[in-house]
Amino acid sequence: MKYWEGIGRRKSTTCRVRIYKDNFDPKINDKQVGAFFKNQEDIDYIESPLKVANKLGSFTYTVKIQGGGMTGWKDAIRLGMARALVKVDETLKPDLRAAGLLTRDPRVVERKKPGLKKARKAPRFSKR
Repeated sequence: MKYWEGIGRRKSTTCRVRIYKDNFDPKINDKQVGAFFKNQEDIDYIESPLKVANKLGSFTYTVKIQGGGMTGWKDAIRLGMARALVKVDETLKPDLRAAGLLTRDPRVVERKKPGLKKARKAPRFSKR
């Protein structure tokens, strides 16, 4: 089967999204999408690149995802799907860019510094 692949990253999550022309049930880590995301809002969120491109019924996808949590998963899948759609059809790029779907979110957890309790939280100061 021919597919187009896009890589998405967010926080500590990395995912590989493959878009197929065939019709079958979409899967995330070999599970149904409903088993991964319980809310329909989350499923609509990750499929938003397909909706922006008006390709929701014509493509289906599989996802391999590693690391992170729910928020990172959703954003990484959405970015990977948008990148794969650009490989399918380069003319979709302006619409996806205008919707903000091709921009990677660079925010990650700040590292802990020595002498502090967390990244910025200092121990409590007592003069006496």
